Amino acid sequence: MSNGENTVDTQQLLERLARGGSQEAGEVSVVASPGARTSAWAVKVKSLSSYNVYNVRAVEIGDAGSLPVEIGGQMQAVNLAESFLGTGQLPTGTFTVMSKVGSKNVFYAKP
Repeated sequence: MSNGENTVDTQQLLERLARGGSQEAGEVSVVASPGARTSAWAVKVKSLSSYNVYNVRAVEIGDAGSLPVEIGGQMQAVNLAESFLGTGQLPTGTFTVMSKVGSKNVFYAKP
């Protein structure tokens, strides 16, 4: 949509709200996510790949007192809490939250 069309749409919306008064003006919330997907999810560290890159697997968190269930296949993710030049020290089985940044999966977990 070009800026001209956006300006017209905005102007029409403002005119409609002005005509309708406070009766039509309601609170509206919009949540947007690129690709309509979750931007962060829980994962379990399966193994060290190299440096600070780990093999991880997504988990589904259940009710309190139940173990998380692994879902999907393994993927690689970078631990931002560790040096990019050293060998990773994060224990296998660690749970953390992973996000996608550009083309890389990243998480932050201290060993």
